[in-house]
Amino acid sequence: MKILVAYKGTNVGQDLMEIAAKHAKAFDGEILIITSLVTGDNRDHDKIIRAEENLDKARAFFEQRGIKSETHLLIRGLEAGEDIVKFAREQNVDEIIMGVRSRSKVGKLIFGSTAQVVILSAHCPVLTVK
Repeated sequence: MKILVAYKGTNVGQDLMEIAAKHAKAFDGEILIITSLVTGDNRDHDKIIRAEENLDKARAFFEQRGIKSETHLLIRGLEAGEDIVKFAREQNVDEIIMGVRSRSKVGKLIFGSTAQVVILSAHCPVLTVK
């Protein structure tokens, strides 16, 4: 079983990884840990470094638990939700696990919702962690 973990290194990240580890152990799965950035030019250098550091920490978390994992920093010019769904299809993922954060209805209207895009567009089950 392939499990995609959409990871940003935020507060919900620890709970997200714990659940992903349980699923991987229960279903003899492997974890694909991804972070999606829209751009990767010189202005984004610090953001890219932080993303890579967070991905390395996440990989170490799974390795310590004996779970096969790999990391992917996606910089493909796509918004995060679209990028997650596209990558999941490309990799033939069986499940997506991602964090959600509460936003007002106006906030979702203005900024969109990555989780909403993934839930509505994914070809596989999506587990959200709050």
